[in-house]
Amino acid sequence: MAAAPIPSPERFSVTLGLCLVMLATLPRYAAGGFETRQTLMLMALACVAVVALVQLRLLDKAARAALPRLLKRLVLALIIGVALMTAWYAVMGEYLSWQMLASHGTTLGLILHALGLWWGQRSV
Repeated sequence: MAAAPIPSPERFSVTLGLCLVMLATLPRYAAGGFETRQTLMLMALACVAVVALVQLRLLDKAARAALPRLLKRLVLALIIGVALMTAWYAVMGEYLSWQMLASHGTTLGLILHALGLWWGQRSV
């Protein structure tokens, strides 16, 4: 039987990033008139937020001390993701809407954040 995973600040930052991506997707669904998808996203967001809060409460003092650095990395990755998607839309000439830009940009930012955390652990 496998042991339960130990909560880590990295997991919390990715979970919080997932919450932010879900929040960034809501305006896209509202603008498109997808009320059912918006409701499902809100329910999923509530579940992920509860998991994030549980992870936060289970972190020890040393892990909590690492959170500010990780959250700065997350915000930077989200900003870079939105900037890269803006550049992509500019090069491709197909600007759709700010809602789509926010959704795709934050998703790319979260992927960059998670890959950066994974790459950092692999090089150690």
